[in-house]
Amino acid sequence: MRTLIRHGHVVNAGGASRADVLVEGETIAAVAPSLSAEADRIVDATGKLVLPGGIDAHTHLDMPLDADVTSADDFESGTIAAAIGGTTTVIDYATQFTGETLQHALETWMRKADGRAVVDYAFHMIVSDFSDRVETEMDALVREGVPSFKLFTAYPGRLMLDDGRIFRAMLRAAETGGLICLHAENGHVIDVLVRRALAAGRTSPRVHAETRPPGAEAEAVHRGIALAELAGAAVYIVHLSSAEALAEVVRGRDRGARVVAETCPQYLCLSDECYDAPGMEGAKYVMSPPLRAKAGQERLWLGLAAGEIDTVATDHCPFTLAEKARGAGDFSKIPNGAPGIETRMSLLFDAGVRRGRLSLERFVEVTSATPAKTFGLYPRKGAVAPGSDADLVVWDPEKTMTISAATHHMRVDYSPYEGRQVTVAAGVVLSRGQVVVEGGRFVGRTGAGRFLKRAGGTGL
Repeated sequence: MRTLIRHGHVVNAGGASRADVLVEGETIAAVAPSLSAEADRIVDATGKLVLPGGIDAHTHLDMPLDADVTSADDFESGTIAAAIGGTTTVIDYATQFTGETLQHALETWMRKADGRAVVDYAFHMIVSDFSDRVETEMDALVREGVPSFKLFTAYPGRLMLDDGRIFRAMLRAAETGGLICLHAENGHVIDVLVRRALAAGRTSPRVHAETRPPGAEAEAVHRGIALAELAGAAVYIVHLSSAEALAEVVRGRDRGARVVAETCPQYLCLSDECYDAPGMEGAKYVMSPPLRAKAGQERLWLGLAAGEIDTVATDHCPFTLAEKARGAGDFSKIPNGAPGIETRMSLLFDAGVRRGRLSLERFVEVTSATPAKTFGLYPRKGAVAPGSDADLVVWDPEKTMTISAATHHMRVDYSPYEGRQVTVAAGVVLSRGQVVVEGGRFVGRTGAGRFLKRAGGTGL
């Protein structure tokens, strides 16, 4: 199968040009100003942008929260939504539960994805039960193509590791070419604030944000970077949400620390004013870290444009309104998480590129190229270049659409961005050379996605 995409504005992280793109089978064969090759299919991209498919490096698909609640999207519905939104690779978080080996956890998540994912996928590993055995297992996972490990400084008694175990894991990662991803909030401080708030009868969704202040994030970011420096390791700060935490990233880099920072569209496009919605409406926005004051948003945008923030992912972890309602009368029982896998690219383009905050090249960098480089997928992913996988999106930069739960493809009954208009839409999406989205409709095949073994030692 040969596909020729003609007359598009091809954008990579390193530059843009008018060019045709020839796809042969699963890979890009040529990119040139004018290609006259024969093709089975021709896509006219006149007036359109041709970009590498997005890479969402932070998702939680089919993730059990407890015995009764699991995130709403599985690997089929979640990757269909991703593809319609212009994302052609997801890196999901496999979760080790107490008493499990890392290998068992990986096999569980492989079964969840195999035969269901419609685009390519990879895994990080959440380490919640660190031991001597687990420390050795990290080596095996790096060899199996899962070289990134997520640790938590939050959620004591469930996911949180103490500083000693975090330090040991960082040492091991430095030795084996792995990368530590860190959820950075001070869990002990947050627990004290939560107990005090509930004892005072403060139970609404807004109190979720008040008990997870920016300082608790900034302290944990500072501590995580310091531990990584001591271990000689790199650290990837997930879902950075505040100007205070960003300041710690900048200070660490100024000292020479190897630190990568990720933020999410919700921290760029929403604010803590959402928690003032009546009744349990504010529960829609309960996530961790929480939404921050609007005054800090512009600092994140400036940091994203300047390279202080490196990537934009989603932390896609949706729960239904009925599940969110479990926290009526006690904000600490509201399942933490929100949908975003389908809207990431359009929100960032509309609020970033169209408003002059990001160049097209920077947009590609933070949504595709840098995630590919950081997590051992480049240049197979993250570039419109000969030899790369033909993961391509033909974007219509002038088409306006309205975000709504009534029309999105995520399996959740609300949208945090309900009624928001964005001007850009993914017209044609290819995953390894196969058209999977056309005219806003999924036309791919369930189970077509492949597991991606990733390289360790990315040199961060």
